[in-house]
Amino acid sequence: MTTKGDTRARILAAATELFRRQGYAATGMKQIVAAAGAPYGSAYHFFPDGKAQLGEEVVRTSGAAYLALIGELFADPAADPAQATADAFAGAAETLHELDYADPCPIATVALEVASTHEGLRRATAEVFDSWTDALGRFYEAAGIPAPAARETAGAVIALLEGAFMLGRASRSRTPVLTAAGAAAAIVRAAAVSASGTKAAPGA
Repeated sequence: MTTKGDTRARILAAATELFRRQGYAATGMKQIVAAAGAPYGSAYHFFPDGKAQLGEEVVRTSGAAYLALIGELFADPAADPAQATADAFAGAAETLHELDYADPCPIATVALEVASTHEGLRRATAEVFDSWTDALGRFYEAAGIPAPAARETAGAVIALLEGAFMLGRASRSRTPVLTAAGAAAAIVRAAAVSASGTKAAPGA
């Protein structure tokens, strides 16, 4: 027997996949409920404000899932922060390749399309990116980078990753993400060196 919770979850999952694959603007509610195998009216039962409300829910739910992933990737406070960052980018490059260069995350897609036209969606995406920056910043702080610099470093790393995803999709190549991995690791390493008050070795 299908419960209301099951139907809502199916609609949310279908919207997440469709927004990720083809974007927010190109996806309609009829397509979402068809992909979910749900009655059309059920979408407005669970999301009475329509696609915008569903979009906000997708952004927040996906954001929480990726926040948990950040926690897993950067779980070891004893790990070298620069190497952990490079490893995370390498994993992201493989994910992009495995998804045939579709965006692995619907959040950036939604942000690019509607951030300037829908305040609720803009606010939701901004809050998600802030939560990622906070989480990564806490890891860098635990690794020895002072709090203000740790958060700035985290923001730069996330910006690099999001930009690299866009370039990787356009070129259908892992190279932009792998190139960004080196740049991100260098940023983290420089912040760590600055915190320790030592000079980086040539070529480090």
